[in-house]
Amino acid sequence: MNPPSPPIARKLLAEGFGTFLLVFLGCGAVHTAVLLGSQSGIWQVAIVWGLAIMLAIFCVDSISGAHLNPAMTISFAFWGRHPWKHVLPYVASQLAGAIVAASILFFLFQGFLVAKENEKQVTRGSEGSIVTAMCYGEYSPNPGSIATSQGPFRQADWDELRSRFGQGSAFVAEFLGTMILSMVVFAVTDSKNTARPGANLAPVFIGLTVSALISVLAPLTQAGFNPARDFGPRVFAYFAGWGRIALPGLDNWSWLLVYIVAPVLGAVAGGGAYRFLSFKDQG
Repeated sequence: MNPPSPPIARKLLAEGFGTFLLVFLGCGAVHTAVLLGSQSGIWQVAIVWGLAIMLAIFCVDSISGAHLNPAMTISFAFWGRHPWKHVLPYVASQLAGAIVAASILFFLFQGFLVAKENEKQVTRGSEGSIVTAMCYGEYSPNPGSIATSQGPFRQADWDELRSRFGQGSAFVAEFLGTMILSMVVFAVTDSKNTARPGANLAPVFIGLTVSALISVLAPLTQAGFNPARDFGPRVFAYFAGWGRIALPGLDNWSWLLVYIVAPVLGAVAGGGAYRFLSFKDQG
């Protein structure tokens, strides 16, 4: 006999905490890489993100299902694995957890953020302050090489970098990355999949999938795959002084298309692709 489902309030708290944990550890690794040079190479940041997701799933999976990602919540609902009436509450809890994590990281690293802005000779809120805004929201192409290079921020360097990778390519990268992640999640959590790992190993495979995807796509888009991970910290950064650099207005919708729309569509497509390839009703 299955145990009773936890009340919705506990599920929402679990989603909030789980998202807080993965953003605190994952974005924390971005902070230390950009501001302190503590991570050498993309893999060190990638594996921290993977471990963060593993730990978050282990902590809250039995309570809320450990969606930890609005794109996955919507995909689960679309394919009948989560009630639509709980989608907005789940998403709100995920965003709240991400915002709290961003605020704590800001408190801990504020001195280093100022030092980086002084080093790069930029004023927070100016376009050059993308070198610190990237610790919160995500940008394509990834400005990490500019943030960690020697010398002041040069607009020409940023313009040259952007000329190499357009927003259309960024959309495809985020769509494809989230689709692959979603396919893996559906595969390792499908009780009818005889090849899936044991339930206690599913978080490991999901986390390693994220690490592998980050290793390939983070140099291009910072590898979001999760609207809460991007939008929550981005909203916090907007009010913490980065303004339109963190959250552009109506003249620039790339953040919405690349880091919210593309992951949602990718997650739904990934769930559908797995169901199609498995040739059976996932119910």
